Amino acid sequence: MPPSSPDDGDAERGSAVVEFTFLCLLLMVPVVYFIITVGQLQGGSFAVVGAADQAAKIYVAQPDAASGRAAAEQAVQLALADYGQPADNASLETSCEPADCTAPGSAVTVTVHLTVPLPFVPFSDVLKLDAGQLSASATQLVGRFR
Repeated sequence: MPPSSPDDGDAERGSAVVEFTFLCLLLMVPVVYFIITVGQLQGGSFAVVGAADQAAKIYVAQPDAASGRAAAEQAVQLALADYGQPADNASLETSCEPADCTAPGSAVTVTVHLTVPLPFVPFSDVLKLDAGQLSASATQLVGRFR
């Protein structure tokens, strides 16, 4: 075997650092994007739960169904804004059992639906790319004494 010269490994010197950096970027960017997306979904789930709870509480405190609906919509917008979720992506549904929402003892159920968009996606409204659809419900009883 001929002795190896010191210049044989010079062509490969430093390539391990480049390969390591490239592979780290290739693997870490999707992992970081996944973590950000899961964080958006978690924030959205907190937002819909809080929004539904507050909207139901506000609804039963109002004197009539029309002002209850308006106050509940405003409560949903405020709760979603607190969590950084756009109110345009949310919808509100109310139902009462029995049908008269202002009668004492009535159960008012408020359901909030939220569409969470994918983060950092341009034109997401045109492309219809969403991270998920979330919904939460809350029920409150109309009190006898108001």
